[in-house]
Amino acid sequence: MLKACRPRTFATRLDSRTDSTPLARHLLRAYLSGLPTGECYSDTAELLLGELFANAVQHSDAPDDRRIEIRFALVNSRLRLEVHDAGSGRPSLRTAAPDDEHGRGLFLVNELAERWGCCPRSGGIGKFVWALVAPSLAPAAIAV
Repeated sequence: MLKACRPRTFATRLDSRTDSTPLARHLLRAYLSGLPTGECYSDTAELLLGELFANAVQHSDAPDDRRIEIRFALVNSRLRLEVHDAGSGRPSLRTAAPDDEHGRGLFLVNELAERWGCCPRSGGIGKFVWALVAPSLAPAAIAV
């Protein structure tokens, strides 16, 4: 009898600081390196995770000592990214003016993720933003 395989999930909490963003991306790279098809997700997933994490740091109204949780899982050939924070605000798409230095992160998430959304966290404190990343063609599979 075959058992259904549960997705291998990675989760950790990081300090709510902008300098934690590179660490979040590094942890994602390490997670993907352990998957047979991890390279098919890496470029898009690192960009999206960086944007979601930076948004959680910048826009959360949670106390500064609250940490941000990141989770990754490969589910049905899609990489699911989650960024959890204790803030009450919900992300929304907006149009950035050409000279705005911020405001394009969620636009990138909307354009590059297969789907994304925001849900309340269990327990009622905060939210998590998730994104599904479809695999891209590996460089060797692209016809020249």
